Amino acid sequence: MGVTTVEWINGGYGVKNPMLQSYRMPDIDTTPAPASEPGLLTCRICGKKFALQRLLNRHAKCHSEIKRYLCTFCGKGFNDTFDLKRHTRTHTGVRPYKCDQCEKSFTQRCSLESHLRKVHGTQHNYGYKERRSKVFVCEDCGFTAPVFDQYIQHLQLNHPFNPQLIKLTSTGALSKYHRSSNHRSASISFATSTSGTFPR
Repeated sequence: MGVTTVEWINGGYGVKNPMLQSYRMPDIDTTPAPASEPGLLTCRICGKKFALQRLLNRHAKCHSEIKRYLCTFCGKGFNDTFDLKRHTRTHTGVRPYKCDQCEKSFTQRCSLESHLRKVHGTQHNYGYKERRSKVFVCEDCGFTAPVFDQYIQHLQLNHPFNPQLIKLTSTGALSKYHRSSNHRSASISFATSTSGTFPR
C-alpha cells in the first residue's frame, strides 16, 4: 500500500481529497438536455439552465459524489476551489468586500455589488470585455491589496507561516515572479523588508 500525501490548498484551509489519488473521477454527462428555452443549456440532472457550455460543465461537477477538495474546518467537500474559498470564509469570518457607504462587509464581491444595487441604488456598469479590478485577499485576516506585491509583502510581514506563501517560496515561483521581465518593481526585496510602506 502506497503512502498517501496531503496537498494543502486555499491558503491551508483546504486539502485535495486524498481518496482521489487512487480513484478516477467518473465522467459526468455535460451534454445539455433538450432545450426548453432557446439559447439556454439545461443540466440533465437537476434542470438548472446556463447560457454557456463552460458554465454547464463547471456546474456538472457539483453532482459528483466524491469531491475534489475538502474543508479543513468541517470536512465538507467541493469540486471547485472557488466554492471552497467562499465556504471557508463562513468559518474564518473574513469579509474582504466592504461597502463604502455603510458599515456592512461581505465574503464575495457579487454580494457587495448586490447590496450596493438594492440598498444604495448604485449600479456598476462594465463595458464590453471590461473587467473589475482584481483584489488579492489574505484569508488569514481579511487584508486586501490591489496588487500582488503588496499582498505578498503583507503575508511575509504578518503571516510568515502561511501555507500559500511557503508553497510560493519553496517552489521558486515567487523568485521567478520577481525575476520576470515584465515585473514592474523587481528591485524590491520582500524577504528582508521590515517597513510597512508599499511602493507607489
